Amino acid sequence: MNLGYVILYVADVAATAAFYEKAFGLKRRFAVESGQYIEMETGATALGFVAENHVASGGTDFAPTRATAKPPAMEIAFIADDVAAAVERAVAAGAKIVKHPVQMPWGQTVAYVRDLDGALVELCTKKG
Repeated sequence: MNLGYVILYVADVAATAAFYEKAFGLKRRFAVESGQYIEMETGATALGFVAENHVASGGTDFAPTRATAKPPAMEIAFIADDVAAAVERAVAAGAKIVKHPVQMPWGQTVAYVRDLDGALVELCTKKG
């Protein structure tokens, strides 16, 4: 199997997609006419945003991600050559810093921010 998509349920699909464009330099790959779903180009695996009300109307129950609540028990990770610059760009776009860049014992530099909706985003260098 291959991982095809990571999809976040968000309150405002257009605002979240615009944030990811500004904060992380992503480009839109696909969007449905209704605005209920936008997919971002991230390489082999797409990152998509679906409107919460669209999912909830299908009978699926979930805890919504909110900037004022604890982040969900998952993260999105983006690889960057310059983690400090990536953090600066994300914060300038409205991300909230969680952990400033730190070099890990295995040599990788890692930082964490929370996105517009409160989801945890790791910004890191490649491993090894």
